[in-house]
Order: sequence, then C-alpha cells, then structure tokens
Amino acid sequence: MTLARAHAVALVGVQGHLVEIEADIENGLVALLLVGLPDTALREARDRIRSAVVNSGEAWPNRRITVGLSPASLPKRGSGFDLGIACAIMAASEAVRASSLDGFVFVGELGLDGKIRPVPGVLPAAACAVAAGFAGIVVSADNAEEAALVPELKVVAAPTLSAVLAWLRAGGQFPVGDVTVLEPGRDVRFTYPPGRPERQAGKDLADIVGQPAARRGAEICAAGGHHIMLLGPPGVGKTMLAERIPSVMPRLEPQAALEVSAIHSVAGTLPPGRPLIVDPPFCAPHHTASRAAIVGGGSGVVRPGAASLAHHGCLFLDEAPEFGRDVLDGLRQPLESGEVVIARAAVTARFPARFTLVLAANPCPCASANTMAGSCTCTPLVRRRYLSRLSGPLLDRIDAKIEFLPVSRRELLSDRAFTEPSAIVAERVSLARERAAARLAGTPWRLNAQVPGSELRRRFAPCAGALGPLERAMDLGRISARGADRVIRLSWTIADLAGLNRPGAAEIGYALSLWSGVAT
Repeated sequence: MTLARAHAVALVGVQGHLVEIEADIENGLVALLLVGLPDTALREARDRIRSAVVNSGEAWPNRRITVGLSPASLPKRGSGFDLGIACAIMAASEAVRASSLDGFVFVGELGLDGKIRPVPGVLPAAACAVAAGFAGIVVSADNAEEAALVPELKVVAAPTLSAVLAWLRAGGQFPVGDVTVLEPGRDVRFTYPPGRPERQAGKDLADIVGQPAARRGAEICAAGGHHIMLLGPPGVGKTMLAERIPSVMPRLEPQAALEVSAIHSVAGTLPPGRPLIVDPPFCAPHHTASRAAIVGGGSGVVRPGAASLAHHGCLFLDEAPEFGRDVLDGLRQPLESGEVVIARAAVTARFPARFTLVLAANPCPCASANTMAGSCTCTPLVRRRYLSRLSGPLLDRIDAKIEFLPVSRRELLSDRAFTEPSAIVAERVSLARERAAARLAGTPWRLNAQVPGSELRRRFAPCAGALGPLERAMDLGRISARGADRVIRLSWTIADLAGLNRPGAAEIGYALSLWSGVAT
C-alpha cells in the first residue's frame, strides 16, 4: 500500500480543528514533501521525522513521499503533527497496518532519537477528537494526565515512536511494553484541596491594615465579579489588596476549571504535574507589556494574552496610567463581551476573557497628593493629564472606584485586632455567589456582573422606588446608561452579601457611591 491516512489536530485560539494527514509513497526522486499550508516549524518536521524513524530502528522508504495536510486552507503551526505524520508514513510503507490508525488522533513532537515530547494544547485537542467522533488519542507520556481530563476518550501514552509502532502492530487495543492505555469512561475527579487557593497561600486579607472601605469594596467585587480601581499614594496597600482578592474567591467549578486549563494548555503555562487548574488565576503583567501580551496575538502563532490567562480570575494592572493607552483601550472589548477576538488575514482566533479587572494608580506623577500637606509638587493640570491616561470609556466600565488614604499610626497599631481573615470573607463571598447562582438558574449567567442591562430592567429590577438616587444622578448627567447598569449589578451583589431578596434604596445609593468613587 502506498497511501495511508492518520489524523491530528490544529489549534486556532483554544478551538481544535481536525486535520487529516495523507501520506503517499511513489517512485521518483527521494524527497519528503509537505503540502497543506504548514508553517516553518512544521516544514522542519521533515528532518526530525526521518531521523526519529531511522533511530527507532525502522526502515525509511527511500522514495518520493508526499504528505498532505487537509483542509489545505487551514494554517498548521507547531510541532504537534510530527507523530501523526510519522505514523502515516509507516503505514504507507506497510511497516504497520493502515487500519490500525483508524479511530485515533496522534499529537506529539518527535525528537531525533524517536522520543515523543509533550506539546501545548493537548486538552483542547482531546476535546476536538471527542467532538469529531474519535475513540482515542495518542500522546506523549508527559501529556497523558492532561488528555485524561476528557473521560470519554481512550488515552494512549507512549514515551517513544518505537513504542507506538509496536502498539499499532499489536492491534492498537491493549498496552504493549512502555505504552499506557487509559480506557474511556474513567472517573475524572475534580479534587479541591482544603484551605485557600494554593497560589494565594500566605496572602491573607487580614494583612491589610486600615482601609475598611477598600476591604469592603474588594469583597463586593469578588462576590459579583465586578471590576475595581484602587487610587492612592504608595505604601497604603493597593497592591497588597489586589493580590489578596483571589484568596476570597471560591475555587473554580468543573466547567470553568476545564476552560481555564485549556487556555493555559494552549499558552504552555500549565503547572508541572497539575494539568487541571482549580484556583482562580491571578495575572499581574508589568506596565511595559505590549498590547499583544495583554490582549493576545502575535506575528506568527496567535497566543492568548494576560486577559485570557486571567479568565475566571483576576487581571491586576499596577501603575495603570503607565500602561500604553492602546493597551488599556484594548481591554474594552473583553470587559463587555467576555472574550478576545483576534483577526488575522488567514485566521480569526477567539479566546475567553471573562475576568475581574483590578486597576491601581497613584493620584499624580509624584505620588504624594494625599500625603503630608505641601509635599506634592504637581499642578492640577499635571494631575489631570496623569489620570487622563485612563480613558473615560475605560473608567466607565469600572464598577467600583476606591480611594486609599494614608494609614494613621493608631490604625497601624490597633486595627489588626479588627481585620477579618480571608477565610471568613470567603464564606460570605461563597454564600453571595450561591444566592446569585440560584436566582440566575436557567440562564447563561452565574455572576451579577454578567447579567446584561436589558435583563436587569425586565427580570431583575430592584425594589419599587429604590432607583431614586440613580435617577437623580442620570438627570444631572453624572452617570451614563452603561454606568447605571453597572450600579444596578453592583447593588444586587450588595444585596446578596446582606441576604436580601432585592436591592433597596440603600443598596443602590451605596453602589452609586462605589461607582462614583466617594464610598467611605
């Protein structure tokens, strides 16, 4: 037989697309040709695959080999096609039966010695294989735990190409030699270790001295998924508070954990030995980060940015005015839609990006506006220009704005006895989220911040007469229609924390003060 087929998966964003690999061997000048829109890394697979086959003790067919990757219009990038191409060539040369490749997807990079190396994106590739009706996936032993998160799929883990070929020659049904086979239908357990999220171990909300309004605002935003801005001079606890917000957020639900793990799998940032991320992620990029690093993109491979890596978690932008204006404005789309859409000439990639945005900023360039009297050297014009780097449309999408004041000596010495630890606050946040989830049952939303404005007015209206403070602010032109919706969402979270069935005038008023930045 001179023609054989295998299957692999190409990733566009976090979405997998099935790729059929056809290998044809014919008489002619000895060569290995790859067709089907491969990138540079995939074109280099020709030399890797030949060396891997020869060093695995197999005979290389010294004839003209043409490998086609279909659909040809879909860009193929990366080294994850190596294993599938090698198996297709071996089947075409009749080293293994072509029928033994049926029903399996092959994902893995080959070393020159024939070793199968792990590749990023195995979790979405396994999900694509199940959706396409395949029975199993063949991966590196290091990717086996990640692929096993999809219980409907048989997972074949092999350390080398020779082990895979021996398994195929044996019929591709049972473990052979170093090959490990995980049968479908296994129980995938989502284990949640006791205590706070591991990434936030050692960071407790009780470490924040003073700032009761800021701690309260952080609790509200964690309960409802709202965005928050922290404004104040250096040393008052803005960064400390932001880093501790994930410690009061509940662990991810199974579906959310799979979504987050798939994004980190594509980015290649999964923790070693932990293919399933169960804690809310926390991303804090430096203010010199580019737009592609924050939003996502890239000149070659389209990769997720910090906004997507913070999906179902927190994205913290410290010294927010120091970020490029185009970088900050690039966050407008994910703040509204919960996803990032990156369009290129050949492909359009979508990455989930539903995160809690936390901005931190100093009041002026010298950062002394609220410290000792007379110490600030900035003019009012300089202060306005500094904070105007945060555009109005971006600030309009921030639900709560909290101003930090310098901590007094009395607060520094005595407030520790009254601060609540993260464990206590996390219990209230969890109860509030349960109330919101029960109210939103049967809808695609789980947090108050996700409810669209039209539904807020139709199905989730506050108590009669409660919108008085908000209506007066709108009549005076102090708040936009988008801001009004965000105030109502915020009031629902305040009511959930208080155990109320609906927000009243007090909750609306407090939410309005949080949105306006005058809450105390």
